[in-house]
Amino acid sequence: MTSQTTIESTGSGDKAPAAPSSVPPASGLRGHPWFTLITVAVGVMMVALDGTIVAIANPAIQKDLKASFADVQWITNGYFLALAVSLITAGKLGDRFGHRQTFLIGVTGFAAASGAIGLSSSIAAVVTFRVFQGLFGALLMPAALGLLRATFPAEKLNMAIGIWGMVIGASTAGGPILGGVLVEHVNWQSVFFINVPVGVIALVLGLLILRDHRAENAPRSFDLLGISLLSAAMFCLVWALIKAPAWGWGDGKTWAFIGASVVGFALFSFWETKVAEPLIPLGLFRSIPLSAGVVLMVLMAIAFLGGLFFVTFYLQNVHGMSPIDAGLHLLPLTGMMIVGSPLAGVMITKLGPRIPLAGGMAATAVAMYGMSTLEVDTSSGLMSVWFALLGLGLAPVMVGATEVIVGNAPMELSGVAGGLQQAAMQIGGSLGTAVLGAVMASKVDGDLAGNWKDAGLPPLTPAQLGQASEAVQVGVAPVAKGTPEPIAAKIADVAHDTFISGMSFASLVACGVAVVAVFVALLTKRGANAEAGAGAAHI
Repeated sequence: MTSQTTIESTGSGDKAPAAPSSVPPASGLRGHPWFTLITVAVGVMMVALDGTIVAIANPAIQKDLKASFADVQWITNGYFLALAVSLITAGKLGDRFGHRQTFLIGVTGFAAASGAIGLSSSIAAVVTFRVFQGLFGALLMPAALGLLRATFPAEKLNMAIGIWGMVIGASTAGGPILGGVLVEHVNWQSVFFINVPVGVIALVLGLLILRDHRAENAPRSFDLLGISLLSAAMFCLVWALIKAPAWGWGDGKTWAFIGASVVGFALFSFWETKVAEPLIPLGLFRSIPLSAGVVLMVLMAIAFLGGLFFVTFYLQNVHGMSPIDAGLHLLPLTGMMIVGSPLAGVMITKLGPRIPLAGGMAATAVAMYGMSTLEVDTSSGLMSVWFALLGLGLAPVMVGATEVIVGNAPMELSGVAGGLQQAAMQIGGSLGTAVLGAVMASKVDGDLAGNWKDAGLPPLTPAQLGQASEAVQVGVAPVAKGTPEPIAAKIADVAHDTFISGMSFASLVACGVAVVAVFVALLTKRGANAEAGAGAAHI
């Protein structure tokens, strides 16, 4: 891959070409690389926090708004769906019209949607504005990577992406702790209101600091048909995965949407070979490392975000912890990601991404296996071991996969590459929640009736069994008012034991996904820009 010339937009609208392989020197705050990194980090932190901070708030939202298990899943899935469908198109918007503009619009819209969620009084409104959060977050995330790619010289780009990845990792892991504090000491609405001042700070910094850079050969047209085909295909795929647990994996509607997705992707691929300026030049995927990086992000998110969805219910509903206690019990996960991310950046700089990424996914696999052994009475110390190992394993993947994807793409496609990176993670998160949710539901449905009967409890009608199963899927004991204490205790034991069996099975599936990811990681390598930068650093 060759270096790309960039064009800077000045305040007067004039355009002056920069020298190839270099970044124009910043004058004051405007366009300063490290201040640019701080600015985009504030915006990215807001979106990354929101990916997991809501997990801790889900039980409180479910109780306050009297939502079902499916409703709670939609709070997560609606957000992931909007992100997954929009990210690549949003990245292309940045490549076409400038990443500074798309970043500022994304920050403003995300903060506004967050405030609207905090003011919502129904689960339908919460899900609707979560979708808007996803759409504006899609504008923000690839724009941040595009700005870093254009602002930093090659010899420092790897370091900048490492810090960017550390912010995402730390924010993603820190979400449950901050969420626990806010839910317990304020309310669940504060989880969303906190984004408003953060968004204002990011907007002000962006207006003062960010400079618009565009590649000299940036696209001049817009592939509207390609956008429509890709968006439709992505929507059908993610929609099928989200609805499959309710419809059933053998249902005709599920496979109709999957089939429509396959047709959509095929038509999109055909069209991209015919249009002059395609949305995604398919030649991009001739890079095996880039393709491996995208797949790795999907697999990592399935194991991490899908598994985390059930851990919060395990801590709060099975162990009876408060939201803040649940967040504190996840501190080993947070701490290891914060400590491990800069260490992973150093390792990746010295060794390349292959060994750290494969080792990280191996550690993740072991951690997920360990989490499959958790019981109702598992001690906090043992839980901490598995959470810490999970954080240590995820850190190099968060940092390294981003470098692999963006570093192996040409400058004029930096926004698309950033969109691919984030789309892979969001699709993986949606896949993880949907597939592991289906695994959990199937296991609970299969075990509950027998466990209920073995405990000598009064028989349930099919309708009552269905309601009880829905409660057990989130670790709640379906105890009716006025139930005698001895019977209530038996019901709680059955509910918690059945939930544990479902969570253990889901964790084993996540472990298998992480094992596959180990082999995918072996196909990665450092991007050409990063290699050039590493060489320049030694000259």
